[in-house]
Amino acid sequence: MENLKLDAFERNIKGKRVAVIGLGISNIPLIDYLYKLMAKVTVFDERDKEKLDENILKKIEEYGFELVTGKNALHFLRGFNIIFRSPSCLPTTLQLVSEQKRGAIVTSEIEMLMNTCPCKIIGVTGSDGKTTTTTLIYEILKKKGYNCHLGGNLGIPLFTKVRDFKEDDIVILELSSFQLMGMEVSPDISVITNISPNHLDKHSSYEEYIDAKKNIFNYQDKNGIVVLNYDNDITREFKNEVEGKVIYFSSKEKLEDGVIYDDGMIKSCEDGIRKHLLNVKDVHLRGVHNYENICAAIAATSSLVDSETQVEAIKEFKGVEHRLEFVREINGVKWYNDSIGTSPSRTIAGLNSFDEKIILIAGGYDKNLDYSPLAKPILEKVSKVILMGKTAQKIYDAIMKELTSNPEVVYPMYKCKTLEQTVERAYKIAEPGEIVLFSPASASFDMFKNFEERGEKFKELVNKL
Repeated sequence: MENLKLDAFERNIKGKRVAVIGLGISNIPLIDYLYKLMAKVTVFDERDKEKLDENILKKIEEYGFELVTGKNALHFLRGFNIIFRSPSCLPTTLQLVSEQKRGAIVTSEIEMLMNTCPCKIIGVTGSDGKTTTTTLIYEILKKKGYNCHLGGNLGIPLFTKVRDFKEDDIVILELSSFQLMGMEVSPDISVITNISPNHLDKHSSYEEYIDAKKNIFNYQDKNGIVVLNYDNDITREFKNEVEGKVIYFSSKEKLEDGVIYDDGMIKSCEDGIRKHLLNVKDVHLRGVHNYENICAAIAATSSLVDSETQVEAIKEFKGVEHRLEFVREINGVKWYNDSIGTSPSRTIAGLNSFDEKIILIAGGYDKNLDYSPLAKPILEKVSKVILMGKTAQKIYDAIMKELTSNPEVVYPMYKCKTLEQTVERAYKIAEPGEIVLFSPASASFDMFKNFEERGEKFKELVNKL
């Protein structure tokens, strides 16, 4: 299919000096692509060379590309025409700012995809619920018969595939604040599930984090659609900055227009008239936060899919791995893997998904988050807490501070050094009818590569019991 924007990019990049920062998943296909376009490529990675994949190193050597590694790698970032940054390399990085002032174009695989894509794009961001909402949207559209492409933090890197996309296809992207930061293009339909403090170890401020999220709609025109969480103080006010149409969703307010979860039902609302779409007893997902994700997915697809198809797809959807994922039942105790719980707000949502008493396994890498909001929900919903990792003490201190108002209460808390020890401890103290919930409220990087690896390890340990 003819793609004039992509044609222009491919013509112009031949012979240009191109920097690729980071040998992550999205940049590996990009390196192959740039080689075919005969660009002069230098690859930068702040890891030491011996920590990089041997096959990728061999490929870079075969292509004749330069490679700069080590913690000071970006000090050599000078004189490039175009720079592809990885999501972890923020556009505020001094070397990027310096090169951009000199005249370099700073972009990313995901921004180039959005700039050259010939079809409709739906983007989803938020502090929590991105993956479930994105996947639900994808399943709803597939059920209707659309040819869909899943990308961003999900699926596969799509920029190098864009030549094959057709005008009536649909691209669905899960977008993080790191991907959105510095972005100067927005999807046709944008969803913000919620906003709460997150990634404050990387962003310079909460305001910077919020501003990055807003880029998902900042560059829409009057034909754009933005789906916003009415219950979140920050996202609700975004309506005043949106040029196109806003669709709210809510689990707390009976909106006149939008999609709501109310009294066990998902309902669509138009001019105050409410249409019952779905009883949540008929879906596999648990918890109000997941019912909100369903509302967001319905709102995002409402201009493309009839409600009957939406409902059918939602009823069939069994959830996403590592998100309140049922692992197994042992001696009347059900074990759940919620390794995606990388912030207090995610873990609170997980706790609120169960009526049973919970044994909570929490703790991990410290993203400089405030754990005080987690204490009260823990004391209300959790019978015993098992803590590990760098945030163990912060969570422990938050609970102890909350307990000062009830000094007579003796609350069982345990500290362990490894995930293996936490699972063993939970197995010993769990009683029939209880839930063991692994929802760390913290990132994984102190012990694991990512939350997926952490969740897989938890499941492996539970299945060995």
